[in-house]
Amino acid sequence: MITPLTLHPDTTILLEPRYFGSIGWYAAMASCEYALVDYTSRYDKRRKLTHRTTIADVNGPLDLTVPISRPPLTDHDAGPLTWSDILVSPHDQWWNIHRVTLESAYGRTPYFEFYIDRFLPALTPGVVDRFPTLRELDTFLDREIRRILCLPGSQIVSRPKGDIVDMRRREPEPRAAAEWPPYYQVRAARHGFIPGLSILDLIFNLGPEAPLYLRKVLATD
Repeated sequence: MITPLTLHPDTTILLEPRYFGSIGWYAAMASCEYALVDYTSRYDKRRKLTHRTTIADVNGPLDLTVPISRPPLTDHDAGPLTWSDILVSPHDQWWNIHRVTLESAYGRTPYFEFYIDRFLPALTPGVVDRFPTLRELDTFLDREIRRILCLPGSQIVSRPKGDIVDMRRREPEPRAAAEWPPYYQVRAARHGFIPGLSILDLIFNLGPEAPLYLRKVLATD
């Protein structure tokens, strides 16, 4: 199914996994008819965005990171690790830190209370039991976000269809973040407009108008 945001019909975009992916990540996804989030690529500890997101906190941009761990040797063969193998760690009860930080950062935004419940399974005790692997955690969050953004046209597929746009080794940005049109941010008076943040910033600030902003980001004129 093609949506008004689709710029490349019969095209699959290949993406790396993301934890609460950026606005640019979702704009790129929306631009293609199909999306394939690749968890089969080799695990690389330098690729932090798979388990890190950046929000606008009271003091400006802030990174939230999910601690991860390798599987026990008894649970994994001698082959190379892929992102599908990586486990979510319970270290420091990170889910409490993320939830409280999001409440502090976005509790006064127009749509925080409307949407936050959708993400609580990933931000409350028991998350490591519900989503033991990074793949399960990121997939759950991605599914909820795509529903909020009404992106049925960016179907997740198991294998590429049509033409291929490979964005797996870099953060996809339809245009330079400095050129993005500003949107309402609850702390703009203090920090100015901050582009390139987590999709959560867009959802909590704009709510159902978030897809309209993605259309502006994708505009070429």
